[in-house]
Order: sequence, then structure tokens, then C-alpha cells
Amino acid sequence: MHLTQEIELFPDHRVSQMLFRDVRNAAELKQNAVEGKINGALINPTMLVSPFQVLVAASKALHLQKIGKMKTRTLYSEIIFNLSPTNNISEAFRRFGISDADDSVMVVVVHNKDEPQFVTEITSRVDGRQIPVEDVSSLSDSAKIKKLYKVTPQEEKCGSLLDAVVCRMATKDVM
Repeated sequence: MHLTQEIELFPDHRVSQMLFRDVRNAAELKQNAVEGKINGALINPTMLVSPFQVLVAASKALHLQKIGKMKTRTLYSEIIFNLSPTNNISEAFRRFGISDADDSVMVVVVHNKDEPQFVTEITSRVDGRQIPVEDVSSLSDSAKIKKLYKVTPQEEKCGSLLDAVVCRMATKDVM
């Protein structure tokens, strides 16, 4: 049900993603994350196209953490920030973080390859139904995503929505 992938630049690290529907305790989860009681990023899956998008954001966040160039305070807030096409941190949290009323959540955990216990620890805190991470596109709001990332119909003819989103995430620091 969860997806765990190795980060190529850091082979000792893994990114685990878990997707939940029918979540009834989003407000509690958000509060726990703010207080540092949850060791993971809580993401609104309606703004996600694919698990690959999250892997890119997590890889970039871990790289920035290792070189001491993060723009936010924690690795998990940096993952949320890296999903955004803009450099506005509060806007990134508003659009990509969970809100109290959300009924679905993507939980992302970065851990060493020998520490898979973080996954079960967080899974037990979510009052909802876990679904396969690959089903994230069924929760996506494509219209909102296209508007936020300013994806044109012409651009969609020559590439996918995922291509456009990841391109903007990767280049936001140089634009």
C-alpha cells in the first residue's frame, strides 16, 4: 500500500509515501505536525499528479538539507515548499499542506534504509483508509494544478501534465 523508493543521490536514504482517503482526523494530524509530533510531510493529494512529483520534491529537499541551503526550517516543510512553483513559503503550505477539512492526505517520510518503522508509526496515527499511492491521480484536481503551474493547452500537446509540473518545480530557483 505504501511506496518506498531509494534516493539516487543518497543511496542510504529512502522516501516512503502513503496515501489515505476518508480521513477523519486531518485537524489533529495537522496540529501534531506543527508541534513536531509527526515525523513526516502531510500533503494535500488533490494538488499532486503522480508519486514521482513527491519523489522529486523530497530528493531536492534532502539535497538542500545536506548542503545547508534549505529555505524552511525542517526537511518536511522543505518537501512541501519544493512542490510549489513559487518561492512563497506560506502560499506553498496553503496550497500543498493539509487543511483541517481535508478528507485525504499523502504522508511522506524520509528515512534511512534500515528504519522502516517510521511508516507504521505514522500509519497508525491516521484515522482513514489507506489506498495505493499509485491512485493519487484519482484524487487530483487537474484544473487547479494546471492553473497553479500555468500549464497551457499547447504545452500539454507536446508533453504530459507531470512533465510540466516537475519542470516548474525543478526550475523555480533559477527563474
